[in-house]
Amino acid sequence: MRSPLTLRFYRIGAKIGLAATLLLASLAQGFSDDMLVVTVDQARLVKVPASASALIIGNPMIADVTLLKQGGTMVITGKGFGETNLIALDRSGNPVAQSTIRVVAGSNALIVQRGMERESYTCAPRCQPTARLGDDPGFYGQVTGQILQHASQATSH
Repeated sequence: MRSPLTLRFYRIGAKIGLAATLLLASLAQGFSDDMLVVTVDQARLVKVPASASALIIGNPMIADVTLLKQGGTMVITGKGFGETNLIALDRSGNPVAQSTIRVVAGSNALIVQRGMERESYTCAPRCQPTARLGDDPGFYGQVTGQILQHASQATSH
């Protein structure tokens, strides 16, 4: 059996622990450590805190972020596979939100591996060649050339 003095110390310790937890929670309020998942070569709209005036992306080779002027919205575009972080700052330079961005491959991709050479196809509903990060340079260049040629023909009217 514990003495009343020991129980009092436990209660005081519990109150201090609760106060510390509440203090940390109030300091962290406004921060969100969310995981934002984006598909490579696609854009996604995400809400940001109204007080955000600047966005910082850890690795712009993985994702690109644009803060829209109205509506408290940003556009995240997946540039390369991997993870990076995002920090939103208010006008005074104080962080108001932070997140991790994970860029993944699309779910309708077919990967053909021939030894060390890789080719990517998008299958929705039929499989067509597509240029993806990690593809064999020859295949990638051929597909990219066809895409650019098609785009120039479409805009030359």
